[in-house]
Amino acid sequence: MRMWLRGGVLAAMLWAQGALAGTALVVGDSISAAFGLETSQGWVHLLQQRLNDGEHDYRVVNASISGDTSAGGLARLPALLSEHEPDIVIIELGGNDGLRGQPPAQLKRNLAAMAEQAQQAGAKVLLLGMRMPPNLGQRYTSAFADAFDSLAAEKDLPYVPFLLEGIGGVQGMMQADRVHPTAQAQELMLDNVWPVLEPLL
Repeated sequence: MRMWLRGGVLAAMLWAQGALAGTALVVGDSISAAFGLETSQGWVHLLQQRLNDGEHDYRVVNASISGDTSAGGLARLPALLSEHEPDIVIIELGGNDGLRGQPPAQLKRNLAAMAEQAQQAGAKVLLLGMRMPPNLGQRYTSAFADAFDSLAAEKDLPYVPFLLEGIGGVQGMMQADRVHPTAQAQELMLDNVWPVLEPLL
């Protein structure tokens, strides 16, 4: 009987721990999919390690796909919300929209719809912004940046204006394609995200 009781108490404790654990869902593109690197080197994997090392009982689900756009993320999101029931949704999309010259207004609408769907599902939303290189023209790069800035302000979203702050254009921080961060840059990317993410945990 004692062994049965002990087993029952242990099972209850494990169940309670599982019930308390949160889920953070990252919906992104190649920047969060660790393109050109081992998955274990990417900032999302490093985020899980930091959570494990700290006092935050969270699991991280990386639903990032290289080449994805805001439209693709919006199409995938309902199934991801249903499957993972996340407490936090981290949206890291838009870079491919910009590189393809898609309208910033469309980008903003897609990201807004994603944020609304995640919030309706009971999740907090963290928006990770991106910036475009100047060769695309000042008018476009300004409109692109404003799509993120204005959305974060209008929806009152926790927001990192530029995920690659301190990385883009810095020697040793970008791969040969000048688009994707190196392994050396991943910890800095996480450091850019962490101060805004931690209060949500």
